[in-house]
Amino acid sequence: MLKELHVKNFAIINELRVNFEPGLNVLTGETGAGKSIIIGALGIVLGQRAYTEMIKTGAKEATVEAFFDVEDHPALNEMGINSSGGIIIRRVVSSSGKTKAYINDNMVSVQSLAALGKTLVDIHGQNEHQSLLSADNQMRLLDRFGGLDGLRAEFAGAFHEAEALRKKIEDLKAGARAAVQKLDLLKFQANEIESADLEAGEDAKLEDERAILSNLGRLTERSEAAYGELYGSEGSALERLQSAVSALREMSSIDKSVENVIEVLEQALALSEDASHSLRSHKDRYDADPSRLEAVEDRIERFKGLKKKYGDSIADILAFLERTKEELSTIETSGESLEDMEKELAGKGGELKALADKLSGKRRKVSAGLESSIMGVLKTLALEKSEFKVDIKEAPVSATGADYVEFLFSANRGEALKPLVKVASGGELSRIMLAIKSVLREADDIPVLVFDEVDAGIGGKTAQNVARKLKQASEGRQVLLITHLPQIASVADMHALILKEDAGRGVTVTLRKLSGRDRQEEVARMLSGRITETSLEHAREIIDKGAGKATG
Repeated sequence: MLKELHVKNFAIINELRVNFEPGLNVLTGETGAGKSIIIGALGIVLGQRAYTEMIKTGAKEATVEAFFDVEDHPALNEMGINSSGGIIIRRVVSSSGKTKAYINDNMVSVQSLAALGKTLVDIHGQNEHQSLLSADNQMRLLDRFGGLDGLRAEFAGAFHEAEALRKKIEDLKAGARAAVQKLDLLKFQANEIESADLEAGEDAKLEDERAILSNLGRLTERSEAAYGELYGSEGSALERLQSAVSALREMSSIDKSVENVIEVLEQALALSEDASHSLRSHKDRYDADPSRLEAVEDRIERFKGLKKKYGDSIADILAFLERTKEELSTIETSGESLEDMEKELAGKGGELKALADKLSGKRRKVSAGLESSIMGVLKTLALEKSEFKVDIKEAPVSATGADYVEFLFSANRGEALKPLVKVASGGELSRIMLAIKSVLREADDIPVLVFDEVDAGIGGKTAQNVARKLKQASEGRQVLLITHLPQIASVADMHALILKEDAGRGVTVTLRKLSGRDRQEEVARMLSGRITETSLEHAREIIDKGAGKATG
């Protein structure tokens, strides 16, 4: 609910603080006292358009601040604004023409402010803040009235699934066109790499082989020399080692201490023989075909070409090959996937149409009940010659179904029914809204209702009916209104008198909450224009009657 409204330097208001209460809050006072200015200030803080003319003469800026006792509002959670302690909205209008808006001290755009405001307050009067004028909201209220929220949610889910699948198909088709152009390139790349018959680490081995083949003459010469020194020539290292071992064995027959030396030399002799065999193998290896070097060079150059295109190493090139094969597989199977998805989409389209037809049928069925209920209320609000219709037309399929729903109204039988947004009279529109709110009060979850001209042009029994409907509308939510009718003021839960007084340098607007004798006197003034014993007694009677529970 709206707990407090603080207005400063706005129109003729210097500073005014209004504390509202649950239920029906009524503002009364003489014409021109500033009652509508308070409603206007509330509209400004909820995101309505602001003008510099709204700033009080002589002031640099006007400020309107409202506190709503609403916690953890989902819209603010999405905006990242903490509302666990309630919602404080502040709007500042500068004489420069700029305005600033704040929600819980977080600066926000006017668009964000207006979006939040529509969830908190519904203002009915001469302004354009009425949520019920929105065709989308009218459809939502019809669905709630008919208990169709579950079916609507089911349809919305099916619609979004179909749209997601349709988007995926469109993306696949767009990708397929590009893939066809890429297919030949991918096949060429895969074939080029595969035909090279690569092995991991082969490039390093070939580099080593090329180094050997490029130095065969020198390697052959040095290996033969080493082999000769070790084994092949007369007086080689092996022969000398063998001679040394023979000499030491003769010594060991006399001096056993040389056996350790013999053991070491015998090990050296065995290692030398192994080394000589290895050298002989290397010697044979250097007898390679001279054309082998050319083959190795060609293979290395081929690697270089592949590395420039596909990666810095053979491992990178092989990884590129795997990715290419995967992409080829995806492209080659995408046609099958696309065909399957198109079949699935066709199936979902059938399901969607069945749900849309079901939802449309139920909407048309419940619309008659809504029309009848609202017409019944309108008759009690001095609109007995009016007509109300829920117009349902076929529309392109969207998340809400395949219908366009609009509430139509005519003040007099025989006149053309028009959308509510085109109803000219503010008071007439307020009473239509009151009738709709009365019928749909369980379906509409906006917590605060404001009526500016609901009593225009009515009196007598109709005024009593309006009072009763307003009282009913305030059950479970907060209602704010300006009235000149004592019948409405008498049923208020909070009655405040707005006074405009001469403050010497200009006028000032004050607010005084009424109770007891003060309230009785204000109702008496509203009854007869002056306070007399008769009007006071009459005021007491209707206040006592208004304090009883309103019945529908």
